[in-house]
Amino acid sequence: MSANSSTPFTGPQLLLPFAACGAEAWLPAMKALPADSTRNMAQLLKGMKSVHTDEADTHTLSPPHERALARALGIADSGTPDGLIPWAARDAALHLPGSTGKAWAWITPCHWAMGREHATLTDPAALGLQEDESHALLAAMQPYFEGDGITLHYVPALGPARWLAEGELFRSLPTASLDRVLGRNVDPWLPKQNKDDSGGTARKIKLLQNEMQMLLYTHALNDERAARRELPVNSFWPSGTGALIAGYTAGEAPIPAMPRSLAQAVFADDWAAYAQAWAALDANEIAALLARQRAGETVRLTLCGERGATTFETAHQGLFAKIAASLAPTPLLALLERL
Repeated sequence: MSANSSTPFTGPQLLLPFAACGAEAWLPAMKALPADSTRNMAQLLKGMKSVHTDEADTHTLSPPHERALARALGIADSGTPDGLIPWAARDAALHLPGSTGKAWAWITPCHWAMGREHATLTDPAALGLQEDESHALLAAMQPYFEGDGITLHYVPALGPARWLAEGELFRSLPTASLDRVLGRNVDPWLPKQNKDDSGGTARKIKLLQNEMQMLLYTHALNDERAARRELPVNSFWPSGTGALIAGYTAGEAPIPAMPRSLAQAVFADDWAAYAQAWAALDANEIAALLARQRAGETVRLTLCGERGATTFETAHQGLFAKIAASLAPTPLLALLERL
C-alpha cells in the first residue's frame, strides 16, 4: 500500500468500488454506455488532478476500495500488511467499551455452495438472516470459538449478518475481504500459515470452519430454513482482522461516501444493472460532487478497480493550465482500464 497523507482530507469525498473490474463482460458493458451516462463524471474529472495512485494486483487480500477507505479513515498506512486492515477493531472501538488494544475480526455467517471440486462463497446478503436466527447461531457456535480463545459479540448496530470476534489470534492473521471471495472458489482465499504463524493460527481457523460445517449440517435452524426453501448457513468467513494502531480514535476522520451499486451488479454478474448503476451515480452522487466543485469547494473522487485505485482532487489551476486540460482530457474508459 502507498503511504497515507499526513493531513486528513476533510472535504467531500466519493469512493467508487468496482468502477472497473476484471470480468470479461466489463469492457463491452463500458463501451456500450451512452455518453449521457457519464456526462457529469467527464465534467468533474476535467477540473481535477490525480493526487494518489495505489497499484497492486488482483490477488491482494484487501481490495483497492478497502485500502482507499482505510487510508481516508486513518486506520492503515504504508506499513499495514495486506489482509490486516483492522475493520473489526474499528467497529469494536465504536460500539464496545474496553476494546482498545485488543485484536478483533469480523465473523460473517455464510453459505458455501459445495461443488464437485470446490466450494463457492454465496453472497451472505442472500441468506436474509434475521436477528433471532443470528442469535441462535452465535449461541451454538460460541463454545467452539471459546476453545480457541475467541469471544463472539452480537452488536445490534452491525445487524444480524455480521458479528465481532475478540481474540489474540486475530492480531497477525491476514484474511481476505468478502469482496474478494464472493461468487468464487474459497480455497485460494482461506487464511494461510506463514513464517510468522508459529502457533498455527490459520490451521485453527480452518478447523473451526470444518467443525461449524458439521455442527450446522444438523442444526434445527437450517431445517427450518430448508422448510422455507432458504439457503442453509453452513460456514463462516473471517475478515477485517487486526488491531488498531496506538492513538487511533474511532469516529474522528470523515467517512467518504461509498455507494455499492456497481459492486452489487458485478457480484450478480448483471451488466444491465451495472450500466444503470453508472447512470444513476452520474445523475446523483457525481452530479452533487460536481456542483460542489463548481461552487468552489475542493472535492475528492477515488475510482477503484480490482488491481488498484486512483484518487483525484479539485485542481485550482491557472488559466493556461485550464485551457490545456480542456483540450486533451483523458477519457474515462482509459482511466478505468488502468485499474
